[in-house]
Amino acid sequence: MEFPDLGKHCSEKTCKRLDFLPLKCDACKQDFCKDHFTYAAHKCPLAFTKDVRVPVCPLCNRPVPVKNGEIPDVAVGAHMDGDCRRPPRQETAKVFTFRCSREGCRRREMLQVVCEECSGSFCFQHRHPLDHGCARRGLPSSSARCLDPGPSGASHEGPGGWLARRFRFKVKR
Repeated sequence: MEFPDLGKHCSEKTCKRLDFLPLKCDACKQDFCKDHFTYAAHKCPLAFTKDVRVPVCPLCNRPVPVKNGEIPDVAVGAHMDGDCRRPPRQETAKVFTFRCSREGCRRREMLQVVCEECSGSFCFQHRHPLDHGCARRGLPSSSARCLDPGPSGASHEGPGGWLARRFRFKVKR
C-alpha cells in the first residue's frame, strides 16, 4: 500500500469499513462511514444534546424550554407537574346553527341557505320558494324561460322569437 495512514475505519462495531472520507459525529466525536454517520444509524448516545426541536406540552399546547443536555421528556414532565396552564374546558361549538324559517320545520343546517325572494333562512328541503311558501311568490328560480335578451332586445318572444327564426328550417314532406 502506498498510503497506509489515509482514511479511517468506521467506529460502528458491526462495520469497521475503511473509509477514505470518514465523517465525524458532532455529538460523540467518533468517525463513521457514509452508512453510519447519522445519529440513528450508529445509535448515538449523545444525540439528544444536538436535538434542536422544541417540545410542546400536550395539555396547554405551549413550547417547553429545554436546557442544553437535558432530556426533553423530563422537561415536559416537570412542566406538566408544575407551571402548566391548562385552558378551561371549552364546550364544543354547535355545528348545526342555522334553523329553518318554515313554520313547523325544526331542521337545522350547517350552511345558511337564504331565499332570494323573502331573505329567510331555510333547510335544504325547503330552500326553493315554492317549497317554503315564499311570501313574495315570484317566479320559481328554476324557470325554463330564456332570460338572456337576444339581438332584438326582447327577453322572451315565444315560439316565433329570434332564436326560433334563426334555426328554422324547411322540412320536406
